[in-house]
Amino acid sequence: MGAVKLEYLPNYTYADYLQFEGEWELIDGVAYAMAPAPIITHQIVSKHILKQLDSLFENCSECLVVHEADWQIADDTVVRPDVLMICKPVDEHIIKTPEIIFEVVSPSTAKRDERQKFELYEQEGVLYYALVYPKMRVAKVYRLHEGRFIKAGDFEEETYSFKVKGCQKGFDFSKIWR
Repeated sequence: MGAVKLEYLPNYTYADYLQFEGEWELIDGVAYAMAPAPIITHQIVSKHILKQLDSLFENCSECLVVHEADWQIADDTVVRPDVLMICKPVDEHIIKTPEIIFEVVSPSTAKRDERQKFELYEQEGVLYYALVYPKMRVAKVYRLHEGRFIKAGDFEEETYSFKVKGCQKGFDFSKIWR
């Protein structure tokens, strides 16, 4: 039996997405079930990222840092990054491109985080994309340069400066592993 042809796959929309039960992401009309509740390490690392990023940019009234919020990119694409920061007006839903996205990578999400989301976030113009690997205690940070992500570096205990909206803030990666 051969592979399923792409035209035979369902092509869901945002309206369909709103009716889904459980936790899902939608990329180019294809629904992806999210893993069950993340393991404790994932949750702790994600919490530390959220707290530090929120603290760093708390005096920037334009910037909002949120955890696991839906970002509707198109009618057939909705993703839910672990942590994101957006410095544009937001009503009830995020529909504009965030400036910073952190994904805490687990074995079940690695392929999607490292490939699909990497390409999607790059295409959408996300300024910084950080892939965080709790088991290895390393984060790979990419920054957008001339429409392409370039690797800023691998960070374990170091600090990396995010430059957003005229602000430069040093994010201390040593604080996320505790």
